[in-house]
Amino acid sequence: MLPYEGVDLEFSLEGKTAVITGGAAGIGYATAKFFHEKGVNIVLADLNPKLDEVAEEIGEHTIGVVGNVCDTDYPAKVVEKAVNSFGKIDILVNCAGIVALDNAETISADFWNRTININLSACFFMAQAVGRYMIENKIPGCIVNMASQAGVIALDKHVAYCAAKGGIIAMTKVMAKEWGIYGIRVNSVSPTVVLTALGHKAWDGPVGDAFKETIPAKRFAEPEEIASVIAFLCSKGAGMITGHNLLVDGGFTIQ
Repeated sequence: MLPYEGVDLEFSLEGKTAVITGGAAGIGYATAKFFHEKGVNIVLADLNPKLDEVAEEIGEHTIGVVGNVCDTDYPAKVVEKAVNSFGKIDILVNCAGIVALDNAETISADFWNRTININLSACFFMAQAVGRYMIENKIPGCIVNMASQAGVIALDKHVAYCAAKGGIIAMTKVMAKEWGIYGIRVNSVSPTVVLTALGHKAWDGPVGDAFKETIPAKRFAEPEEIASVIAFLCSKGAGMITGHNLLVDGGFTIQ
């Protein structure tokens, strides 16, 4: 439990250390860039074999730990590297994920298992490793798990993805409930379609134009818009927000 210490009007993250899974691309990369501008030490956890180049591109006080988030020993490796490099971990942002689309009656066991393993199980075990570290070292940290509007509503051909993202939202609530006494806040963020490189590939053209018409805001999200929400949730400005799933969907799920 943390006492109220006032609101930081600058939403400062200066001197914090953040682990970001899936940090080499998409929302993870945008978050790393945003955090770097806020003075955060950054640990990128990603499969990309050129992760060191990505870290160098982001800037100083940024390192990479190449590996597969599904490997059982990877979370401990990331925690060890982060602590050895920067002395502590204050923030975890779980962004690693995949999308495998198929109908509920035809989706293969491989598609289902890969989606659940990467999007949900790997997210849990990284959060478990970082949360355990924070508890043992009395660090009042913040964890943000990337969910999706697909965790709140049903989307065609998204049965595995919806299941995984719904699981993340439920998992986030339990962690927030159990770890609040240690001053650890845990939240999830649920975007609509985000215009990352993969987002453009999947949604540019007539299909995306039609889907945008179903969103009250009439557009998709930019990666920086999700990064800014994540940064807010990790700041003292969000000191009373925990166990929450923040929808960043242009109003799609209010209908």
